[in-house]
Amino acid sequence: MLAFLFPGQGSQRPGMGRPWVGHDSWELVDEASAITGRDVGALLLDADADTLKDTRNAQLTTFVSSLMVLDAVERLGIEPSFCAGHSLGEYTALTANGALGYDDGVRLVLERGDAMHQAGLESPGAMSAVLGLDDDLVEVACRRADDQVWVANFNAPGQVVIAGSPSGIEKASGHAKELGAKRVMTLPVSGAFHTPFMTAARDRLRSAIAAAKPRDADVPIVSNVDALSHQRGDEWASLLSAQLCSPVRWKHCLLELSRLGVAGYVELGPGGVLTGMVKRTIEGSRSLSVSTPDELDDLLTFVSSVSPEKAPVHEGEHLFVAERLVVSPAAGIFTPHAAAHDGMRIAVGTVIGTVGDVEVRSPFDGILQNFIAASGERLAMREPVAWLRTH
Repeated sequence: MLAFLFPGQGSQRPGMGRPWVGHDSWELVDEASAITGRDVGALLLDADADTLKDTRNAQLTTFVSSLMVLDAVERLGIEPSFCAGHSLGEYTALTANGALGYDDGVRLVLERGDAMHQAGLESPGAMSAVLGLDDDLVEVACRRADDQVWVANFNAPGQVVIAGSPSGIEKASGHAKELGAKRVMTLPVSGAFHTPFMTAARDRLRSAIAAAKPRDADVPIVSNVDALSHQRGDEWASLLSAQLCSPVRWKHCLLELSRLGVAGYVELGPGGVLTGMVKRTIEGSRSLSVSTPDELDDLLTFVSSVSPEKAPVHEGEHLFVAERLVVSPAAGIFTPHAAAHDGMRIAVGTVIGTVGDVEVRSPFDGILQNFIAASGERLAMREPVAWLRTH
């Protein structure tokens, strides 16, 4: 089985959108800009590291970038058995599996980032990564500090993040070193996330989560809060609310995915941090990070080798590296173009049909193998329409 993993805040980096300019999946960036009233494209292309460190920018850009990668992956016909996301990435996972609509997801992430930023101003805090020390001993270091400091992230064996007041972080860091930590590293964040310091943000976000009404979904998500898989939409209001003030049990999420039978882990979005955590946590694991269009072919090869049953199948044939999907650019009734037929050679931009009043144009050169959508069928946006062989 295959799991899609989505990164959290901290994975963003300047220029992370540049490889995607001109790709069909860039349309998600334009949609996010329209929803938020902000120029998300400019943030992905031109923002410097300091601008992206702002919680409000970091969360929005990481969310949109990850879903842009997912959109490109879905165009290849690849689907996961499970999803999981690290902190913010849990919102990405919920949008990826359909529990949240894209517009609701964007609005929630915007509200979350703003609420956490404001909570950080009201209750200034800090976070540090403790490396090379067992989880239990990191918790001992926090207790010995006798201050406002807690474990915020159980990321991987020997990689734990603590958060709290600056004085609490300083004391706990000293105790961690005494207990054998190899290194304690300050993180460039604006608040003590996943601790009681985020209580004000949690209270503010509760109503927004409830209003979004997460739906039931076919693909389960393993939650940061309890490291268990969930599919029912009515469970996520409390889980997302609790997540803000409780530790991210990422290591436990990965172990649960392994227990459930996941054979391959694919990180979708900027960075590659989660891929490293998989390798540290699950012995002999197979993982891959996908953040640019150039890495999509690597994904097809990875899926075929790790989980052949998850390789996309259409009309009895596998979709290999030389084959591509054409997906619907809108929602509506599909009508194939009268001149389009199986075996037809087409160029980039060729119209092969319409969805409602919107033309379906091929983003690739190749030979049209056949239509997946039937004439008169109602399609959702980005639902497969046809597949073609590119060479």
